[in-house]
Amino acid sequence: MQGGTLRLVTRPGVVVDTDSLVVEFAKVKARSAGDAGAPVVLRVEIVGRKVYGRVVVGPARRMPFGRSLAG
Repeated sequence: MQGGTLRLVTRPGVVVDTDSLVVEFAKVKARSAGDAGAPVVLRVEIVGRKVYGRVVVGPARRMPFGRSLAG
């Protein structure tokens, strides 16, 4: 993938492995999906090459007071 942002939205029990991803002028930001004690339901391995841009892995953003991003 070249340029742009690869965004993976996860939930507890989903593990994303970016160790095999080769990055050139790119950033990888991987956050935990929350509960560290949750059993692993799905394991995703990202491989290949990412040039420019970024890879963001983490849970969905939550809006205050029950609002959603959809509006």
